[in-house]
Amino acid sequence: MNEPVKTYAPGSAERKSLVATLEEMYAAEPVELTGMYGAERRHGGGELLEVRMPSEHAHVLGRMHQATQADTQQAIDAALAARPAWAELDFDSRAAIFLRVAELIAGPYRDRMNAATMLGQGKSIQQAEIDAACEMIDFLRYNVAYARDIHSNQPGNSPTVWNRLDYRGLEGFVYAITPFNFSAIAGNLPTSAALMGNVVIWKPSVTQMLAAHVMAEILHEAGLPDGVINLVPGHGKDVSDVALKHPALAGIHFTGSTNTFHMLWSEVGQNISRYASYPRLVGETGGKDFIVAHPSADVDVVRTAMIRGAFEYSGQKCSAASRAYIPRSVWEELKDDLVEQTNALAMGDVRDLTNFTSAVIDKKAYSRITAAITAAKESGDADIVAGGEFDDSTGWFIRPTIIVSDNPDHDIFRTEYFGPVLGVYVYEDEDFEQTLQLVDETAIYALSGAIIANDRAAIVAAQRALRHAAGNFYINDKPTGAVVGQQPFGGARASGTNDKAGSMWNLMRWVSPRAMKETLVPQRTVDYPHMQQE
Repeated sequence: MNEPVKTYAPGSAERKSLVATLEEMYAAEPVELTGMYGAERRHGGGELLEVRMPSEHAHVLGRMHQATQADTQQAIDAALAARPAWAELDFDSRAAIFLRVAELIAGPYRDRMNAATMLGQGKSIQQAEIDAACEMIDFLRYNVAYARDIHSNQPGNSPTVWNRLDYRGLEGFVYAITPFNFSAIAGNLPTSAALMGNVVIWKPSVTQMLAAHVMAEILHEAGLPDGVINLVPGHGKDVSDVALKHPALAGIHFTGSTNTFHMLWSEVGQNISRYASYPRLVGETGGKDFIVAHPSADVDVVRTAMIRGAFEYSGQKCSAASRAYIPRSVWEELKDDLVEQTNALAMGDVRDLTNFTSAVIDKKAYSRITAAITAAKESGDADIVAGGEFDDSTGWFIRPTIIVSDNPDHDIFRTEYFGPVLGVYVYEDEDFEQTLQLVDETAIYALSGAIIANDRAAIVAAQRALRHAAGNFYINDKPTGAVVGQQPFGGARASGTNDKAGSMWNLMRWVSPRAMKETLVPQRTVDYPHMQQE
């Protein structure tokens, strides 16, 4: 079952507990964010890096040192040394460790995981709770259930023959590269591979490192053997220079930008003759996710889907709505309330639980997103109808922004900004079918999307026309919020390999089945019956 989402309503016990933890972690001295190199918990040998609070960028939450090539090599050596014992450990014993991790997050570590995600990644309590607590717990529990289903999938037998499948971990190590925006993804990518009998080199995003540090504590407390998951902090280049050339690279489990995944795939291709086996490449990358409204759509549903879908966590989700196609009749009824509610969204420090959203993750993201807003302001074919303001004097704050354009090829409909920017294209009511084609062909991505309509024929038409435009397709809802065990998540085209995180399809990528045939009554003669004389 999915972990229940706590509400943190005023006066609730969970709210008081969380607020106390937030204040404690905020007031503490910067945390020493160490790597895990086998049994060693220590700093890397590279440059000093800092984790700062997005909504108060002068406030340093933690410090780490970049993992060097020598550090990475030590981590790989530790992983390969741990591999034989981990691979031979029975599945239930491995599963018990990760089920214990789930219970620790659900109980004694819940506040710390949520607070670390809020302070370090700029998430509201709602977004942190559904991510760092509930989704991570769901990944761990459901992965065990799906893995048991995989192990129970066995072949048929024939007289005197017993057949079975042996689900082995991959030969080598899995390189897990995880993003800043979801602590659950950062936890799932290394643990899902480890559950299936693999050893892992885990490189979290620098800006997610505070929550990753808490996750590492939990893994240790749950009894995960040293060397099974090795955390190598810092930026990716020095780590990848070693990992991608190593003969024992058996797989890459990645969530991040499309360009970075292209680079990883290219490097693997260039090094293919080095490897002992063909590495498994699993990636969830970018998105330019859509909402399409039909003239029959409920205006309140459209408005809610647009605001929540685009601006929760300041649009820093792979699945965030970043382009909307609205029929003119709906737009005329929708626009004023949409603009008013968007401009009224409360934004500020995550410690104030009345805020809807907070700052974007760092200076680099701030510069990229504000440049896109400035370009739209200067464009002759775009009109900013909500938001458009930004200020980095205290934190990296960008107001939720809605940009309308009558040019369907405008950059706002093609480029992934990964921020609180929603492009709107208003189409004539009679052009619904043509608009569906436009949605399908405009962006290179195919991650998530939504159709909002009360006309069932329109819903069916959208399902058909947009069949390959989104790996996760929503009807009368926002295109975000996939729940483990209910909507396996992943997309195709430039959005990734669509291996569906939180499903048996993803877990199957981390095993190498061996078919075994045992003949219980062996043959003792060479001749076949047809060779006998009449």
